[in-house]
Amino acid sequence: MKPEFLPYVFESFRQADNATTREFGGLGLGLSIVRYLVELHGGTIDAQSMGEGQGATFVVRLPLLQDRDEIEKTNDSKTLSHLTSAPSFLAGLKILVVDDEPDIRELLVFMLEQYGASVTTAASAEQALQVLVDSEQDLLISDIGMPNENGYMLMRQIRASELEQHRQIPAIALTGYACELDKKQAQSVGFQKSLAKPVELVELLATIASLTGRRI
Repeated sequence: MKPEFLPYVFESFRQADNATTREFGGLGLGLSIVRYLVELHGGTIDAQSMGEGQGATFVVRLPLLQDRDEIEKTNDSKTLSHLTSAPSFLAGLKILVVDDEPDIRELLVFMLEQYGASVTTAASAEQALQVLVDSEQDLLISDIGMPNENGYMLMRQIRASELEQHRQIPAIALTGYACELDKKQAQSVGFQKSLAKPVELVELLATIASLTGRRI
């Protein structure tokens, strides 16, 4: 990697090669998700490279298990400390996650299932609508930027459904930008809350709690 890119390698939506003709796709979220998972365990990750064509080294440092008190002190979050000791916080809650990016779906499933939620995923608006027809869900978490039918179009169809459980289902929008205009547009089609990607665990759990009546 170029030396000038190293300080930004873990930032969301940053790519060393952002040309439209580049060989590999993606949104530039992979390494920011890696950093998030490492920091969730109280660790750090660093990137090193001698330059283009010379490879890169990523160093992950994780604290020992006996240093748990120090980890919680580093996180400096009473909410996070409480939630990490409440693995059944979302027990019994059926959540539908809709995102066309497999990595994002997997991350959200991992985050939600470790707190007891039952998670079903869909890679498109069409799949999501079929899931809702086939099963009852307690909460919808949907990406906005999807091909063919985006999250706004999906939510309009859900809120216009003849089934009351579809019209009333609590819904969270995920967006890569989450500016005030995006939030207002999401709210106008039926989303109650909007969160920026990559979503923070505590913010996600707090939002779910506010929509489902669960206490943190």
